[in-house]
Amino acid sequence: MTGSVSRHYVLAAGGTGGHLIPAFALAVELERRGHHVALVTDERGAKIPGKPDFLPAHVLPAGRLGKNPVALWKGLRAILQGRAMALRLFESFQPSCVIGFGGYPALPALLAARSAKIPTVIHEQNAVLGRVNRFLAKRVDVIATAYGEVERLDPKLWGKVHRVGNPVRPEVLALRGEPFPEFTEDSLFRVLVTGGSQGASILSEVVPDGLAMLPPALRHRLQVTQQCRPEDLEAVRARYAAHEIPAELGTYFEDMQARLAGAHLFIGRAGASTIAELTAVGRPAILIPLPIATDDHQAANTREMVTAGGARAIRQTGFTPKELAKQIQTMAQHPHTLANAAHAAWNCGLPNAVSDLADLVESFGAEPIMDVMRVDTRASAASGAASGQEQLA
Repeated sequence: MTGSVSRHYVLAAGGTGGHLIPAFALAVELERRGHHVALVTDERGAKIPGKPDFLPAHVLPAGRLGKNPVALWKGLRAILQGRAMALRLFESFQPSCVIGFGGYPALPALLAARSAKIPTVIHEQNAVLGRVNRFLAKRVDVIATAYGEVERLDPKLWGKVHRVGNPVRPEVLALRGEPFPEFTEDSLFRVLVTGGSQGASILSEVVPDGLAMLPPALRHRLQVTQQCRPEDLEAVRARYAAHEIPAELGTYFEDMQARLAGAHLFIGRAGASTIAELTAVGRPAILIPLPIATDDHQAANTREMVTAGGARAIRQTGFTPKELAKQIQTMAQHPHTLANAAHAAWNCGLPNAVSDLADLVESFGAEPIMDVMRVDTRASAASGAASGQEQLA
């Protein structure tokens, strides 16, 4: 649904990778279609790696609305300052639509757009509507979601919901057509372990000992790649050496898509971008939701993939070496069980997320405005699964 007229769009996203990664993906797609795009974020967001070179970043004040009266006043003042700055940007940039990806830095821009009568879209990456998106939901024109079921979303608003999925990086999406790595009773068993952008100490504490408890037939074939926090690195290296398990460790891997391409099993957190990439590529997973995630949204993120059979979820309170070994053995005890889980994960993917989201925002500012079909989420999920089954058969 590429438009023939070049238009301007503003993307507003909070200063975390979970909000900015899909914003960057949409920026690339809109720019490819000939449009001009600008980013509104905070100082932290402007430093997140991965921002396309063509995308200018406008840093606005972004206050948080806490319960403390002093903090509340400071937050409101920052939001009002950010709103005024956004209005000045809109006067010169003249956007056809402002798209928010959540987080407090998105709030001033969306409030300014509403005041200026500019069409607005919010995109929710998680299976629980975030606090800022929850506040904005009644005020925006369209709500784009990554999941068919979204908690904390007022049922009265479902009429303006479009399920598009969660955009992922092009280099990851390119792996969707590749087959699951060969996994036989004699091949290496490659396991990828990450804990998000900063790693997770609980994974460093549990995973090496859990892998060591696997039956010899699996343990002796292990090849582990694990992201660790800098302070955990040497201790994890010593644990793997003591267990005689080959492991490549690092605090950051630039070629993460290549690691994902070769992995037979993923172990890690359940952030929205992680789930989107696992389902785009089709990799089975053992997911440990971050227990302090707002509104327990990481646990909600796991449900669709777990229900489909593509993943297993373990609460952090029950994440022990013994439980991890048990779940891995269940998933990988036969070559076909792991391949079936990969198939199920693949069928949960929504590979057209970025193009569908771009189609949606392109409908604002076109002449005449294009009618974007609303997606029945249950039907969409069913048809996506059927399509995947057909391709993988």
